[in-house]
Amino acid sequence: MQLGATAVAAAAGLPGPAIAQGIKELKMVTDWPESMPGLQASAERLGQSITAMSGGRLKITVYPADSLVRAFETFDAVAAGAADMYHSSDYYFAAGKSPALYFFCAVPYGLTADELSAWIDFGGGQILWDEVDAQFNVKPLMAFNTGVQMGGWFNKEISRSEDFKGLRYRMPELGAEVLRRMGATVVTIPGGEIVGALKSGAIDASEWVGPWLDMDLGLDKAADYYYYPGFHEPGTNSTLGITKTLWDSLAPSERALIQAAARAEVTRSLAECNAENVKALERLRTDKRIKIRRFSDELVKTFGKLSKEVLADTATKDPMTRKVYDSYMAFLAGVMDWGELSETGYREARRMALG
Repeated sequence: MQLGATAVAAAAGLPGPAIAQGIKELKMVTDWPESMPGLQASAERLGQSITAMSGGRLKITVYPADSLVRAFETFDAVAAGAADMYHSSDYYFAAGKSPALYFFCAVPYGLTADELSAWIDFGGGQILWDEVDAQFNVKPLMAFNTGVQMGGWFNKEISRSEDFKGLRYRMPELGAEVLRRMGATVVTIPGGEIVGALKSGAIDASEWVGPWLDMDLGLDKAADYYYYPGFHEPGTNSTLGITKTLWDSLAPSERALIQAAARAEVTRSLAECNAENVKALERLRTDKRIKIRRFSDELVKTFGKLSKEVLADTATKDPMTRKVYDSYMAFLAGVMDWGELSETGYREARRMALG
């Protein structure tokens, strides 16, 4: 695969990891705006954890989007060695690298946060992920999870499949492909540009994450209708991608330390998103202008039918993607069976018991 031109230029002009007196100074680039809670804050917290846990031997400096590397060029920068680590969501890179990457981030009606962790850690997912990313000189680790995301913000009411025809919507793949098949025009723009695009009329609707991060971005000031549940990102994993040649050069203790810090941040970030979404939803419900709506049953069924088609078509792209798809879908079938008895069964019983 061709590396992005900017990343290649950066690789030529920036030094590799700085190593002095046993201290490795490492650069982490992100695709998140500066000072963004949740995503950027989590990346910075992860960098601080690695630095602290290593006693300063691994010193991580975190660069937000467009500071050291342009947004969406983080993967290329790390693959080329222009940066040492990236913190981002791999669906931004899947189209240009490997469609298999979608399955390690989020796919429509796919695995939730806990289920994705189970597949990656204990269902063979990490081995497959390593195989995919090794082609690009990247070592991937789970680093952050939002949990179930919302359906998005709209400037008008949506009730039927026909309402998506001609709609200009911001959404990343593979959910974007589902909406394209419904007649929407779908684009992917960085988070920092969404509100401006909505206010200017460049787009008619957009998803981001959930109440907490959506309100921080200002989406509640740019559109009136807020829809749930999201079908496109049921448990979105963001990746800590590390230059593989750097990863291979680290001592086993350093690799174990980074893995432990990243795994802890997954748990912490998911807990933070859930806690903050509770508070943010309460604030949204008090805003009389905001109309919180559930997607109709017709739309849910249409999303589901097209999601199956999109995933099946994605699996035909190449043998590696097919291999990942087969593993993912087999695990999904099993965990859905268990989840109906455990999580879903309990939630339904709790609703009945507590009213």
